[in-house]
Amino acid sequence: MRLWATAHMVDDFYQGLVPAAVPFFVLERHYSYTAASGLALAATLGSALPQILIGAIADKRRMVWMSPLGLALAGIGAGLSGVAGTYAAVWTLLLLSGFGVAMFHPPAGRDARVVAGDSAGAMSYFAAGGSVGFFLAPALATPALDAWGVGATAVFIPPAVLMAWVLWRAQRRVHAHTRAAMGSGGRDRWGMFGTLTAVEVVRSTISFGINTFVALYWIRHLGATSGLAGFALTLQLVGGVAGTLLGGRLGDRFGMVRTVQIGNLAVIPALFAMLACQSAIAALPLVFLVGLATNIPFAVLVKLGQDYLPNRPGTAAGVTLGLAVSAGGLFMPILGWIADRHGTPAVFVVLGLIPLVALALSTGLREPEPLVVATT
Repeated sequence: MRLWATAHMVDDFYQGLVPAAVPFFVLERHYSYTAASGLALAATLGSALPQILIGAIADKRRMVWMSPLGLALAGIGAGLSGVAGTYAAVWTLLLLSGFGVAMFHPPAGRDARVVAGDSAGAMSYFAAGGSVGFFLAPALATPALDAWGVGATAVFIPPAVLMAWVLWRAQRRVHAHTRAAMGSGGRDRWGMFGTLTAVEVVRSTISFGINTFVALYWIRHLGATSGLAGFALTLQLVGGVAGTLLGGRLGDRFGMVRTVQIGNLAVIPALFAMLACQSAIAALPLVFLVGLATNIPFAVLVKLGQDYLPNRPGTAAGVTLGLAVSAGGLFMPILGWIADRHGTPAVFVVLGLIPLVALALSTGLREPEPLVVATT
């Protein structure tokens, strides 16, 4: 799992780079909240719309070049966005970056699941790799953007190119000697998978909203510096890593559906506790708890999706790791409109109520049938 967790970390670094850079587009280029939210929308459109098609292709063909190429595009698009001169160019480059993410996730999720077998804990390491990438983005990018401006996104292009080359070499070696396949003989449960997708879309709206607005909340409402705001975002994403790993353990011990419900319920008090604290320093531990609670269901939902569609692991990964996770970005302009008119606290009030919808939907989920994973 080390290779896939590391590749997932590098790939999702560039998804995390978008919310990390948003405050600097607002401060340096004077974008409105609505325009800034549109940048998240661009990355979402690129990553969400192609996922089902790419997942279906990944179920029929291995195409060992797809994940490495997608990873490289994700980094190049996000890296060049900060040096682009016009809003249209920034938006287009983030669309390209999102498309790279769409190319990476379905085949990567398919192959990582073969390695993980039937363990939610093992799959949580792959999922946590993506969460680590998310939290590393503000931790590394905020100081660079603070010192050199939003154009500093370009310095983060080389890791994507290097990791893409490493992954491509590794994939070629594996493909030359082995052939991994998932055969189950089980039935695809499309109705249950549809319910799971709805849960993920609702959860994605919460995650995207928090990632996009938490730094702006610290700056505009709590009066923090951009550096402290970036630290708050980092803490929230670190909490997400912890929540992803915790969710895998809980899923193996108490069942995956119950773990999803626990995570949906836990995020509500965590968000309102953060809102009740009016100190930029004292609220830092609370934003960590927000990230932890938000991500408890993440790895479990990825595994559940592949268990509901045992004959289509690429499609399942494309939806659970890509389409459903990214779909929340489609609602960011609405949250931006709310922030422009009522302030960033109003955004978090809305985000604190949305988990009730995910909790209600998750009551329709059931534990999956046993899945047999074969490697030949």
